[in-house]
Amino acid sequence: MFDHRKYRPAPTVSLPDRTWPDRTITRAPRWASVDLRDGNQALLAPMNVAQKQALWRLLVDVGVKEIEVGFPSASQPDHDFVRWLIEERQIPDDVTIQVLVQAREDLIERTFAALDGVPRAIVHVYNSTSPVQREWVFGRDRDGIRDIAIRGAELLAREAAKYPGTDWTFQYSPESFSQTEPEYAVEVVNAVLDVWQPTPERPCIINLPATVESASPNVFADQVEWFCRHLDRRDSVVVSLHTHNDRGGAAAAAELGLLAGADRLEGTLLGNGERTGNMDLITVAMNLYSQGVDPGLDMRDPNRIIDVVEQCTGISCHPRHPWVGELVYTAFSGSHQDAINKSLRHQRADAELPWQVAYLPIDPDDVGRSYEAVIRVNSQSGKGGIAFVLERDFGLNLPRWLLQAFAPIVQRESEQRGGVIDAERIHALFREHFVQDGAPARLLGYRLNRNGHDHIEARIAVDGVERSIAGSGDGAIAAFADAWRQAFGTEVNVADYREHAIGAGTDAEAAAYVLLTLDGRQVPGAAIDRDTVGASLRAVLSALNGAELEQREGTRPGLDDAGARRSEQRTPAV
Repeated sequence: MFDHRKYRPAPTVSLPDRTWPDRTITRAPRWASVDLRDGNQALLAPMNVAQKQALWRLLVDVGVKEIEVGFPSASQPDHDFVRWLIEERQIPDDVTIQVLVQAREDLIERTFAALDGVPRAIVHVYNSTSPVQREWVFGRDRDGIRDIAIRGAELLAREAAKYPGTDWTFQYSPESFSQTEPEYAVEVVNAVLDVWQPTPERPCIINLPATVESASPNVFADQVEWFCRHLDRRDSVVVSLHTHNDRGGAAAAAELGLLAGADRLEGTLLGNGERTGNMDLITVAMNLYSQGVDPGLDMRDPNRIIDVVEQCTGISCHPRHPWVGELVYTAFSGSHQDAINKSLRHQRADAELPWQVAYLPIDPDDVGRSYEAVIRVNSQSGKGGIAFVLERDFGLNLPRWLLQAFAPIVQRESEQRGGVIDAERIHALFREHFVQDGAPARLLGYRLNRNGHDHIEARIAVDGVERSIAGSGDGAIAAFADAWRQAFGTEVNVADYREHAIGAGTDAEAAAYVLLTLDGRQVPGAAIDRDTVGASLRAVLSALNGAELEQREGTRPGLDDAGARRSEQRTPAV
């Protein structure tokens, strides 16, 4: 039975003078990866040696400086991997490995033996402190659990003294911190600090795990701030957080925990981990980056990060994964596409402006995402997306009235295909429906005399029959319309005309768009030619041909029905 009454709200901390809501993150934390330990133990098939090595190299290349590499005292593969790192000198000078161990004498001794010869290392000891762990799992009272922590701290100090050639850092976690009474968590940690006697010059790390995320991120932040206020030797302690994603708030809890006083974050690339996962290092780092804070991690090649993590874990990255998913910078919605297109125009016009493009919180180029993927057209798209694609890939800047006629054609095609239409197909549809300057009428040549009043003589072929027409007017298009009226008796009125160059230089082509009024309806046409006048005349012919083909075949839309077929008879345009 689905019965919510068997659950209780998580306890909260009384902190009416909390300060974290008024703070801002202005610098990156210390990052610590637990991919090779927490991440590995969460896999259906744990990583083999080659996979661990590949993931290690990725973490180093990304710039993570503290990497938990395993539990060498409890796992032979972890032991062997640690020895490979040390014996093959795979640890860069600015990287520190971290190993995990329970507060047990035999395990701690084997851990230090596995680390023999390492230049520097973090040894991370832990024991559970929450009421359910104390009472139901270990059967110990508060004093008994505290004694386990103290004994573990003593053993670390004793074993480290046997290896004076290594620069040791001690780390302690009160496991299930987020479910532990705050005052008891502080009591246990202060007892550990009394053993280690850290100093500002040689601090230790106290890691606060939300082993199971049991409350909202603001509650966790209160716990962290309360803890930091009551901790002894705060200036000698690096406060670290290890959040999990059971409630979907691991990243938020980590960020609020930084505001509450933490210095360091543990997590995994892309958030792999037990149950719903660990805090995602990439997500939090990119969150900082998007706010103008240097995260200190190199995320310019997310495709490589995704590829290596997928190969090593067997877990696919969701296409909507924050910041790096395949589709996170892609807009299908027509209104979104229009807003992005307009914003990018302004952004590119003034490169000194802070980034402020609608629906794009960062510049996709910063993380190796091309603008080709920003706007993709499907049945949900509109004029803005079509305009963006045609301008980006083909240099065509269609006027709004032409986009209004074209959008229903693209939508209908997308609905029939059931998915995304690529740029090549959109361009082909445009030419098929609006660049129809070859039949039934085709321009063979022209002569234009501009002597105060334009006079044109043009040779055209109509259904294969060549003939000459002539006319006059204010401008080449007006003269051509007059010639057409005299030859065929069709009144041609130009409602709008646009043209622009495609590209730059003397070899640039010209694109021309014309909107004609024929028999009270408006018909668009377009053409592309190296000759500007030739492009404008061919655009007129495209509109005239389209109107004629529409009557003959009922295949071409105008502006009055937005793409629906017309069945009524029209006066022939050609």
